[in-house]
Amino acid sequence: MTPAELRTLFLFEALDENQLAWLSERGRVEQRTGGSAVYNEGEPATCFFVLLSGAVTLSRRLHGDDIEVTRTDQRGVYSGATQAYLGDRVDQVYPNTLRAVSDAEFFVLPADEFASAIRSWFPMALHLLEGLFFGSRAADTILGERERLVALGALSAGLTHELNNPAAAAVRATEALRERVAGMRHKLALIADGRLDGTRLRGLVEIQDAAVKQAAAATPLSALDASDAEDELTDWLDEHGVANPWDIAPVLVSGGVNVPWLATAAEAVGEDHLDSAVRWLAYTIDTELLMGEIDDAVTRVSDLVGAAKQYSQLDRAPHQVVDVHALLDATLTMMRAKIPAGIRVVKEYDRTLPPVPAFGAELNQVWTNLIDNAVDAMDGEGTLTLGTRREGDRLFVEVTDTGGGIPPEVRPRIFEPFFSTKSVGEGTGLGLDISYRIVVNKHHGDIRVDSRPGHTRFQVCLPITPVDDSADPADSADAAGSAAGG
Repeated sequence: MTPAELRTLFLFEALDENQLAWLSERGRVEQRTGGSAVYNEGEPATCFFVLLSGAVTLSRRLHGDDIEVTRTDQRGVYSGATQAYLGDRVDQVYPNTLRAVSDAEFFVLPADEFASAIRSWFPMALHLLEGLFFGSRAADTILGERERLVALGALSAGLTHELNNPAAAAVRATEALRERVAGMRHKLALIADGRLDGTRLRGLVEIQDAAVKQAAAATPLSALDASDAEDELTDWLDEHGVANPWDIAPVLVSGGVNVPWLATAAEAVGEDHLDSAVRWLAYTIDTELLMGEIDDAVTRVSDLVGAAKQYSQLDRAPHQVVDVHALLDATLTMMRAKIPAGIRVVKEYDRTLPPVPAFGAELNQVWTNLIDNAVDAMDGEGTLTLGTRREGDRLFVEVTDTGGGIPPEVRPRIFEPFFSTKSVGEGTGLGLDISYRIVVNKHHGDIRVDSRPGHTRFQVCLPITPVDDSADPADSADAAGSAAGG
């Protein structure tokens, strides 16, 4: 092309005559027939292309399919080796596929010549571009890490709250248990000071063992039934000379003790020792119930620690075969404090699904982002549904909420970095961007959304069998330049 012809292209219109002559000498004109590839994604980036005539499409590869991103016939748009000026600091491969829709003509400049022109003609602009490119990449990394740390901090606060409840319950029960044991020692001394013969003492011990079993198997009563049972026991104890029966009755009822059972105890120890024996049995039942509370609290702490280990995957290899249901349940446990009481959680799991190869900790981050967004969308009330299913060789995880939905004008931008519908200071706009990168770039999967008022569903699609990383280039979302670059 002549310098005059090059000046008609908006990309070159501000160049001087010497620069245009330089381009004219080193560039060339090439034709492509309709339907042919100009270049393919992942190939070494050897040329910079400027469209002179015809129509082209720009596409990205996903799951082995080419997804069209742009279609244009605008003269002067460019694509190809747009990052050549960065040299070997980035991978010099084509970030997409350019295809001629109709017969097309291009001005083609070799990548090394394009890089040389940028460096020598625009030194200040080159420094600005390099700073922008690497600065943006560094900022993305830092903000991405901050997003992870903020999420981890919120989850840690929730976990601390969840751990504090059973721990505090165990401490309270232990203090009460210490008092009950001291009381039991005192009552045992009164019973065994010689006033109770051996036969009746053995009978009391047998009743004590029965009381322990009774307490372990006791069925919780409703408030009304418990009140009626306490009144009945209080009357019986009062009739048999037991002091302050209203203090003992609630404990006995909690342990499943009723009037016939107490009558049996009275026969075993005799009326003279009934007061001390009943109080000793009440201490026994109360002690057993307190030990049950401690056992429940410690078990809950253990379960929470197990969920935290499952969530973080700290004791496991980064990439392994994982059960998505275990990951989802661990995430729910970690987020329990963030889910308001007005939101009902429904699980629709297909338990027949096989484990999948994945980065477990990073998938948990995806579930965290999706669940957190769903909870925010429902404003304290609604239904959060987590579902799994299989279609062919792919596994689907679905997070559905009953919130207000995503406005149609916003939907195309939700996966953009730094785009957020939340108020300033409430979100970085990186949650869905990070989730997209984890699912698409690291797991060769896909993430989709379907939304309308009252129903928003995010679908995460994961391959069930391992995917050869060489089939899809690594993350090239940072690649600059496109067929619509003008």
